[in-house]
Amino acid sequence: QVQLVESGGGLVQAGGSLRLSCAASGLTFSNYNMGWFRQALGKEREFVAAITWLGRSTYYADSVKGRFTISRDSAKNTVFLQMNSLKPEDTAAYYCAGPSYRGYDDPRSYSKWGQGTQVTVSS
Repeated sequence: QVQLVESGGGLVQAGGSLRLSCAASGLTFSNYNMGWFRQALGKEREFVAAITWLGRSTYYADSVKGRFTISRDSAKNTVFLQMNSLKPEDTAAYYCAGPSYRGYDDPRSYSKWGQGTQVTVSS
């Protein structure tokens, strides 16, 4: 059974940094995407970033490109999201998702989700 557990959220001032972690268990060795999504209060869940587990390809939403970096440690089955130059509009609950075998930015292509971790950026 696949389980995803996020950590690393918190309160940070604008311009600051945070690193989110997603520990995955129960995943078999295969080529799939792992993703990060976020959902702000009153808004729909939106794609943030994704990484191909084997191919090391990465994908980003335009709103975070150049500020966020997704990476993974295959040995530890962990996916990271390094967030720099944070803005108040980045405030949201951040969710780890996986695996996706089709596409990377549609939440419907992911079968498992973590519980979410809150990121709050103050101005």
